[in-house]
Amino acid sequence: MLLEQINEPKDLKHLSVNQLEQLAGEIREFLIAKLSATGGHLASNLGVVELTLALHFLYDSPKDKFIFDVGHQSYVHKILTGRMSQFDSLRQFKGLCGFVKRAESEHDVWEAGHSSTSLSAAMGMALARDLKGEDNKVVAVIGDGALTGGMALEALNHIGHEKKNLMVILNDNEMSIAPNVGALHHYLGKIRTDRHYQKAKEELNQLLNKIPAIGGKLAKTAERLKDSIKYLLVSGILFEQFGFTYFGPVDGHDINQLLDVMEQANNASGPVLVHVITVKGKGYSPAEADSYKWHGISPYKIESGQVLKAVGPPMYTEVFSDALIELAQKDKRIVAVTPAMPGGSGLTKFAKIFPDRMIDVGIAEQHAATMCAALAMEGMKPVFAVYSTFLQRAYDQVVHDICRHNANVVFAIDRAGFVGPDGETHQGVYDIAFLRHIPNMVLMMPKDENELHRMMITAFEYNEGPIAIRYPRVNALGVAIDKQSTPLQIGKWETVRDGDSAVILAIGPMLQVAEETAEQLKREGLNIRIVNARFIKPLDETMLLQLAKEGLNMIVLEEGAVQGGLGSAVLEFYSIHNKSYNGSVRLVGVPDLFIEHGSIPEQRREAGLTSERVASEIKSMLPLVRKRAHGPA
Repeated sequence: MLLEQINEPKDLKHLSVNQLEQLAGEIREFLIAKLSATGGHLASNLGVVELTLALHFLYDSPKDKFIFDVGHQSYVHKILTGRMSQFDSLRQFKGLCGFVKRAESEHDVWEAGHSSTSLSAAMGMALARDLKGEDNKVVAVIGDGALTGGMALEALNHIGHEKKNLMVILNDNEMSIAPNVGALHHYLGKIRTDRHYQKAKEELNQLLNKIPAIGGKLAKTAERLKDSIKYLLVSGILFEQFGFTYFGPVDGHDINQLLDVMEQANNASGPVLVHVITVKGKGYSPAEADSYKWHGISPYKIESGQVLKAVGPPMYTEVFSDALIELAQKDKRIVAVTPAMPGGSGLTKFAKIFPDRMIDVGIAEQHAATMCAALAMEGMKPVFAVYSTFLQRAYDQVVHDICRHNANVVFAIDRAGFVGPDGETHQGVYDIAFLRHIPNMVLMMPKDENELHRMMITAFEYNEGPIAIRYPRVNALGVAIDKQSTPLQIGKWETVRDGDSAVILAIGPMLQVAEETAEQLKREGLNIRIVNARFIKPLDETMLLQLAKEGLNMIVLEEGAVQGGLGSAVLEFYSIHNKSYNGSVRLVGVPDLFIEHGSIPEQRREAGLTSERVASEIKSMLPLVRKRAHGPA
């Protein structure tokens, strides 16, 4: 096998085109086999095999910089840069990362889990190269879905203005995670299918090549003629208007064509854009047939494509979806908004039932947030369904356009807390800290699926401003949904277990950790009170004042950043109200570091969010109470 002979990019240099094609087939077989055991981003990587081979064949990584937008389509790049032997550990704890990872290899020069960053990074690297007087190539690979992100368009504008030498490869497969939407998507489709333009361009090039010694005025005339044909046959060559020299479209699975076009692009000065057409899931029929399902996949059977999933209660996302449909059937004002995540956010069923009330804006979180504000101001009830990690991208709009206007927007914040194999770029552990300090915001988290259902009712009956529900990427608990659900009282907590030895304030899945802790300590003669602090904002001030009087040692337990989280809010409350707390208050949350990929239980252990840790903290506080009561020993 050729693949066994490839340990680093230079091993490709002596291969023929036929051998590169053979290697492409072997890489696909390798990926299909390995990901059947580990899961991962299969479809996107099968689609870029030839493209990645061509890059490493033509250029010299790491001197030449390859910047993969998002980075989940870098598996082929990892194989070619010496990491093939690590694929059994893909996306596992302490194993190979599913994204580009600078700490893994010198060939990984830019890492990102969010889209649309590659062009800005490429511009920065091109500027640095020129300022340092170096001569390396800078190549950004960006998908057509990521190109709709506002940041990418900002970068296109700047790159075209500065005229720096860099290459943008537009990997056009008509998909991001879900099918792409928007005017730019339709524009690319027009280029993709306009064979008249391609044929006319080829014939003109052949004609010009037959004219000897083209130079001076005649050469300029020829270039103007070529430009005129572009504008005649394709309405508006957008990338040329941005200042790029456009090449393509080219078949992204034809290595000969890829190498030929990239070599032509190398000879152009200034920024160039190579438009490459690929098929997501190429070479594996189940992934080709449903690249949306196979974008990020769990372990599966290779022969049938059957996904191996554990049987159990529904995910919280599904509970949210069912509740939203139920409520939308009663209230025609409810509109669902998603930034290119209809499936992941649980809106696929909603879209089928209410197609006119489902709005997928593409990868455009900032636009989605501001649009939701305007919808609310016009009397609609928008729900912004978004992953916690992606909501970070719309922070200014949440502050400026939603909360400042006190717009009645419902935030459905999925993937709150740890997310497992996607790792540090996708962890949903920061939203409490960046949302709770914004005026007018209400923020809550359910302990189980029945409480999530009640929170949905609460959110849509609430008319006084923005309100957010955060829920995790885990299965719910199997609790039955009340047939007659009622809304919750805003800011009211719930004591779920009584006790007088210590108190644990917990939210979401941490309630289960608190229960495990209480059971452990019960065997040691301690009775632990557990409070479901389901409203992160506003706090239950009445209960906090009562706890201050009782003076129980307190643990605030949350699967979120400890700095700025629920625990911080509790300490701030006591400080602002000048209330001395007779017991000790300790915060147990995600420490000040990025938690990498692995399973969610492994990530919780890494962060110290375990019953053993909480029990140890409580026991270590007990002598403090005795010392205060009896004085120094």
